[in-house]
Amino acid sequence: MDFNDTPEEARFRKEARAWLEANAPKAEELEGLDGIARAKLWQKRKFDAGWACIRWPKEYGGRGASAIEQVIWNQEESKFDVPMGVFAIGQGMAAPTLMTWGNDEHKRKYLPRLASGEDIWCQLFSEPAGGSDLAALRTRSVKEGDEWVINGQKIWTSGAHYSDYGILVTRSDPNVPKHKGLTYFFLDMKSPGVEVRPIKQISGQSNFNEVYFTNVRIPDSQRLGAVGQGWQVSITTLMNERASIGGGGMGVGFDVAFKLASKLNIDDRPAIEDKAVRAKLADWYVQEAGLKYTGYRTLTALSKGETPGPENSIGKAVGAPKTQDMASFCMDLMDMAGAIDDPEIAELSGLVQASFMGSPGGRIAGGTDEIMLNILAERVLGLPQDVRVDKGIPFSEVPTGTKG
Repeated sequence: MDFNDTPEEARFRKEARAWLEANAPKAEELEGLDGIARAKLWQKRKFDAGWACIRWPKEYGGRGASAIEQVIWNQEESKFDVPMGVFAIGQGMAAPTLMTWGNDEHKRKYLPRLASGEDIWCQLFSEPAGGSDLAALRTRSVKEGDEWVINGQKIWTSGAHYSDYGILVTRSDPNVPKHKGLTYFFLDMKSPGVEVRPIKQISGQSNFNEVYFTNVRIPDSQRLGAVGQGWQVSITTLMNERASIGGGGMGVGFDVAFKLASKLNIDDRPAIEDKAVRAKLADWYVQEAGLKYTGYRTLTALSKGETPGPENSIGKAVGAPKTQDMASFCMDLMDMAGAIDDPEIAELSGLVQASFMGSPGGRIAGGTDEIMLNILAERVLGLPQDVRVDKGIPFSEVPTGTKG
């Protein structure tokens, strides 16, 4: 591993930091705007100055930067309190899929609008009956002339309630094995027959949604990949999703846990002096250090022009459970005060409580713990695949329950 920027990377980092220092929006600029309006303002500012989606080709709104330059930009931007998030799915998952599987018209029409923040996209994959098995989806697509008619349901769709477009994988042929009968589309979320129902979360927010499709018509021109090639297209999306999610999302980290343990008491003495507390902190410090240096291996590979492999699943497999464990530990440290989640009066503005309620979702989104461990076992360690009782069976013949 090489921990240092090359001279060219150092110059790029300096340029990026200088622009951010001069242009990151001030609080007064964002006052009175909702979260989406704030994010769009910042995205348009980056786009106009050539700092949006910098790894994309210039003709699609980027600047043709290298992968390591994109990482450097992300590192520097993260140091500023700027509005982000609503474009993560569109720019991090939908756009790479369009670039790989879309035609020139798709790229010219949709990518610049994604880069500038004019459009927001969502990902319509998960279904109630499929769980973590995406290939078990049941939303049907039937060809009628130059259109496809879609019927079915998706769930846990982040941002569907404010998205302009969505990427969608459907079952077009139930009479072949489940991975072979899928077809992939993108669609206008305002299409007739699309119904979005927000899901109320334990945190009180409604970031996720159920989406119902009733005779929704999608032009065949909005199909990505060949008919029946939806699984291969989906893999492109999923690989980019895991790269976007990285180490398991935002939340309580070691610094927060250490700060609370140093500030709060157990049995009338600082919690940091308790052996059990110190042991937990030591474990989490080691895990974060491991994730840090694993990330450096990825950066080194990118700097050399190499493509990181499936070992990147380590970040989420370790990071997501760690975040949940640390949030729970911090809640216990706070005792009854942990029940106060009002950011106006809660310790650390309610960060611990928000992390406690949101972190379980981090172990599901973008692939469950079990999926991440399977990827590492099969593709990194070379262990045998799990037994699949539905392998080679037409999807229509896969048992769906116990017959009494």
